[in-house]
Amino acid sequence: MKRSVRTVLPALAAVLSTLTASGCSGDAPAAAGDRAADEITDGVDRAFDEKYEVTYEVSGDGVEAIEFNAGRGTATEPELDAVETPETPWRKTVELKGVAAPTVLAVPGPGGSEVTCTITHKGEVIEEQASEGATAPASCVALSPIAG
Repeated sequence: MKRSVRTVLPALAAVLSTLTASGCSGDAPAAAGDRAADEITDGVDRAFDEKYEVTYEVSGDGVEAIEFNAGRGTATEPELDAVETPETPWRKTVELKGVAAPTVLAVPGPGGSEVTCTITHKGEVIEEQASEGATAPASCVALSPIAG
């Protein structure tokens, strides 16, 4: 079962439990609904705060630059880190949070060759791309494992 389903199901169970209990306790429906909404919000917040690690890898000759999401910024506006003229193969493990998308971009130099990028989570490759020619970048963007 995917992690997002495991996160949502307990929240839904809590909502149903709250609604059932409120029906028996005589709470006003509005109060029960407010509590249920609060519990759902808390579950979503926990999912957004959950941390996970990914490993980025880049291979190829003549790589001019690598940009990657190192976990700074927000999920919708990450602040990418950059490495200029890295030695390859290059490898970096980072910690990301919530629905932040693992992202790595490898840019070959003018005399570079085809480059490849890979994103791995818990030993499993979740994204891999190769450039389409000696001057084209390789771009890997994966869905957060937290998001599903």
